[in-house]
Amino acid sequence: MLVGVISDTHNRIENVRKIISLFNKEGVGAVIHTGDITKAETLSMFSDLNCPLYGVYGNNDKLENGLQGICSKYNFKFKEPPHNLILDGKKISIFHEPELIETYVNDNDGVDIILFGHTHRYTHQVNDNTIYFNPGESAGSLEGKNALGIINLDNLEIKRIFF
Repeated sequence: MLVGVISDTHNRIENVRKIISLFNKEGVGAVIHTGDITKAETLSMFSDLNCPLYGVYGNNDKLENGLQGICSKYNFKFKEPPHNLILDGKKISIFHEPELIETYVNDNDGVDIILFGHTHRYTHQVNDNTIYFNPGESAGSLEGKNALGIINLDNLEIKRIFF
């Protein structure tokens, strides 16, 4: 199963359109958003995905009205971090801010993948058999510098696509 990962879209409508198109073209089985969508109208655009959407609310989402209503309307599975789920037999924990991860990991063994955002900086590392991944900037205005991630859950390979 392929899982798309995106972070910090920050109401960049044109980028969200590209993200949705790329994920649909790649045939991902699920998409995970690590927070900071910013506006309910932007979140509703993800209803054009050909797969389920999971995610967490970021620090810039906390005061936004309507996000929970959009999640309910389109059956998006969003929670406050950490959001734990199992996809294709892999345990995935989703955060927005990386500062919350260390305490969580010490108390939870067996997490295969930890996804996060907030920093707008690419991270891909493995610690104690757990993959830590942040796809990096997706809300920038420079074409070709924004990125999303795709994780193959069968072999845990990760690729980034720039747009």
